[in-house]
Amino acid sequence: MASGKRYLAVDIGAGSGRVISAAFDGHAVTMAEQARFDTAPVQTRGGLWVDALGIHRNIVAGLHHGGGEQPRSIAIDTWGVTPSLLTRSWTLAGNPVHYRDGRTIGIPEQIYRRIPKAALYAETGLQELHFNTAFMLEALQRDGLLDGAAHMLMLPDLFAFWLGGEPRLERTNLSTTQVYDPASGTWSTAAINGIGLPDRLFTSPIAESGDLLGTLLPEVSASTGLSPEVRIVATASHDTAASVAAVPATTRTWAYISSGTWSLMGIEIAAPVKTPAAMRANLTNEVGVGGTIRLLRNVMGLWLIQESRRQWAREGTEWSHAELAALAEAAPGDGPVIDPDALDLFSPGDLPGRIRAACVESGQPAPDSPGAIVRCALESLAQRYAQVLDLLEQVGGERIEVVHVVGGGALNRLLCQLTANACDRPVVAGPAESTALGNVLVQLMADGEASTLADLREIARNSARIERYEPSPERALSARRREAFAVRFPVPLG
Repeated sequence: MASGKRYLAVDIGAGSGRVISAAFDGHAVTMAEQARFDTAPVQTRGGLWVDALGIHRNIVAGLHHGGGEQPRSIAIDTWGVTPSLLTRSWTLAGNPVHYRDGRTIGIPEQIYRRIPKAALYAETGLQELHFNTAFMLEALQRDGLLDGAAHMLMLPDLFAFWLGGEPRLERTNLSTTQVYDPASGTWSTAAINGIGLPDRLFTSPIAESGDLLGTLLPEVSASTGLSPEVRIVATASHDTAASVAAVPATTRTWAYISSGTWSLMGIEIAAPVKTPAAMRANLTNEVGVGGTIRLLRNVMGLWLIQESRRQWAREGTEWSHAELAALAEAAPGDGPVIDPDALDLFSPGDLPGRIRAACVESGQPAPDSPGAIVRCALESLAQRYAQVLDLLEQVGGERIEVVHVVGGGALNRLLCQLTANACDRPVVAGPAESTALGNVLVQLMADGEASTLADLREIARNSARIERYEPSPERALSARRREAFAVRFPVPLG
């Protein structure tokens, strides 16, 4: 690895976690994977759970210091929405429930009988997803699982606390809970009381991206070989917020797609938009680095392919990502499409079978091969992105010049080209490691190596491989496909 100041980024995804070692030479960040481990949920008769203790064990093992210069800091990012409940003495009150657990289905409609949907949106600006934190907490309350809980932390706060940090809620992840008001920057007591959640859970102090949380516990230092003086920093701990911080934007108006298991598509604005039009578009207002707001919409992402790969492996065939990409490239471009956000596609299981069934149910031929299934998924995602782009322009009031694709999807050349075609905009792809890079960039800000979001994005441009995709010449064909998709699968509105 290149010389320079060193930092460690712990990036926890829904399927795997990584410890990334990074070096900054004053110009660019160089990153190397130091450890990788499984973060898959655990299914029991009681539900689908996050294996928090196993993830913590693997984080500590992955932080092992093999010698050389000590890192200046460590920071952790994870996905959003998942609450961790702790007792009065700050011990774990129970395993966190995974967001793909089905107990929250139907909860939103019941909540709206207490606090109208419009009132909840006016308070929190958060889109309706049945697995939002507030709905999860209500489901846990009904199951009696809040009874022993005195505090709530989000997942990255929990893991930072276990390493030695103070128990604080970092703002970007907190903003995904639907009990937070992004306009006032505080808890929404109207949402908490309207839903009927216990006040005691919402008392931990809030941390900003870049705040110092503490230093390593002696036992963590002894186990890892890291100095007890290594700082624990609150990065943009929601992985999408970290990813957006690393968008190498240069134009005035741009949209991003943070493309991984989920596709988070949005724009960066200065203040939340909690208008009826934003609510109807089911757009969410989440906090970004530097006091920005990420006005975005959640779209299904590469989960469609990831879970299909797992199903094919269960059936005895291990397809690599490269093999599936080649098969999808060779598949016909006029094949079937589906609603990628359909609830039937949300849970683990036989995704190829469900995709085929969705095609048949909508009057289309079922894809007959792995390549055709992957092509169907990618074509469908690109068409949904075009629909969301229209919503963002309508609510934001400006035409978007370019779409940035960051995260793992930036490496999928077919997806990037299909997105450029469907959106009729240039697509700038990269960095692929945007979440880990964004995590490190916020640590640089905490360390005084950068002072503004513009500084971070300049470093991102210096650090990453970036490719540009122009819309293909067949604009008329792309327009007809957009119109046909919109008729068959209109974007769900709130």
